[in-house]
Amino acid sequence: MPYLSIRGARLYYEDTGGSGEPVLFSHGLLWDSHLFHRQVEALRGHYRCVVYDHRGQGQSEPPPGDSVIDLRTVYEDAVAVIQALGLAPCHFVGQSMGGFVGLRLAARHPELLRSLALLDSSAAAELPLTLARYRVLTTLTHWLGLRPVVDRIMSLYFGRTFMRDPERSAERALLRRQLVANPRAVWRAMQGVIHRRSVEGELHRIQTPTLVLVGEEDAVTVPEVAERLHQRIRGARLKRLRCGGHMCILEQPQAVNVALGDFLEEVERTSLQADGHRFASG
Repeated sequence: MPYLSIRGARLYYEDTGGSGEPVLFSHGLLWDSHLFHRQVEALRGHYRCVVYDHRGQGQSEPPPGDSVIDLRTVYEDAVAVIQALGLAPCHFVGQSMGGFVGLRLAARHPELLRSLALLDSSAAAELPLTLARYRVLTTLTHWLGLRPVVDRIMSLYFGRTFMRDPERSAERALLRRQLVANPRAVWRAMQGVIHRRSVEGELHRIQTPTLVLVGEEDAVTVPEVAERLHQRIRGARLKRLRCGGHMCILEQPQAVNVALGDFLEEVERTSLQADGHRFASG
């Protein structure tokens, strides 16, 4: 299996190859690179799609010891992955935790990105009350694994429409099993995510073309959070999906594919027009 040796850890990745513009996908907490399989299938004919697992999640190795995997480390890993695979400038698609990474990349390393898509994500730190609740979930996971808290996590991650749909009961059962399969050590990543610092003060630096997508039923990063990103990132586009929770990418994959495909095409078209203007003026 393909691995990158990145700053003391081996990170699992998959690369479709091809001559198209590269798209790097960064997954959410408690998931892995497989989260994007439907987006990769939809885009691989036109783009070079690269997915990877964050350290301590999926098939990527955790660093030695028992320390928290903080978000700064995960963000620095993303910089190293882009550089190691020669992806810059790339389109970056981040879901939730992956969006936290993407925001930091766009604000601090704009030369690495061609565009940024934020799926159900936020620039803010956790509010005190929410942080206290998430600490309980993290502590229980540390000692007992995810099984005792998986139903609570499912209710947070997925919107009421998806959770109540009788025709999707088998899908819910499969996703529940995937969450439970996380090792207890995933608490290290959970701890790093819930204690992340706000980057709202850095949003004014972002010049990268940005898509902000959110589900109307998202209870983790509520639509108002997406509205703030839209307002504070210059030129950002906002897409709100009805009947979608925090995991729009799993609840409404086709709608996400359409929104993402349209956005990438717009970025590519705008770039070609800009190149044409430069050529004509030169």
